[in-house]
Amino acid sequence: MALSVADRAVGAVIGAAVADAAAQPMHWIYSADRLKDVLADLEPCPEFRPESANPFYQRTTGEQTCYGDQAYVLLDSLSRCEGLDVNDLTRRFYKFFGPGTAYDLPLNDPYRKKGGPKAVLPIDGPWRNASLKAFIRNVDAGREETGCDVDRQIDGVAKLAPVVAMFAGRPEMLEKVEAATRVTQSDDLCVAVTLTAARFLERFILNGPDPNALDAVLAQLNDPDRRNPQELDQVVVEHVQQVKDNLSKVSHQLVPAVFTNT
Repeated sequence: MALSVADRAVGAVIGAAVADAAAQPMHWIYSADRLKDVLADLEPCPEFRPESANPFYQRTTGEQTCYGDQAYVLLDSLSRCEGLDVNDLTRRFYKFFGPGTAYDLPLNDPYRKKGGPKAVLPIDGPWRNASLKAFIRNVDAGREETGCDVDRQIDGVAKLAPVVAMFAGRPEMLEKVEAATRVTQSDDLCVAVTLTAARFLERFILNGPDPNALDAVLAQLNDPDRRNPQELDQVVVEHVQQVKDNLSKVSHQLVPAVFTNT
């Protein structure tokens, strides 16, 4: 039976949450050799590894990363407010990730000074990443703009499913995605990348499987009359084109060929 737009919207939210939990035990394994060893023990099903192989933090399998938890908070706020309320979302992020929460561990202290005792990793509990630490400091300081302007992690993309699902097909969708993103991330490249991801997800929610999605989104980004334009859209276009040019390569071929450690 064909899925409706509503079915695909719900599927996007649930799928993102399940994928985050499935990957969490192997999150942030930056060593290609270590990842290869871990995957060798799990073939052919690496998802939901029973024991954490995460070198930075350990959570029970089935729990979310800090990215998945942000998506949950966003979904909760959207549901309770019947739309995007930035003030409500800000309060909920602070309540979920701030003082006295499961994330409030010594290594995760947003005011922890560099140069202190060397951290013992992995920590027992969730990881409060750089953008969340900056968000907490900005809220504490009473700043109107609470988003981190220097951290370029994937928070925006990882948590966008609920807001895209709610506003897919509506002219204000990208505006809502940007507003939600900037609560914790105000770096312009993060925003431009997140809005591009939102365009992809919206297309799949509205249309289902689409082999022309890459070309369609590239056309949107190159349209001078596109909605919610960003100064860095052309930078993102170059990266999306690079993805298109390398679709034939599998990840273990692509990563060493295109990316280098810095």
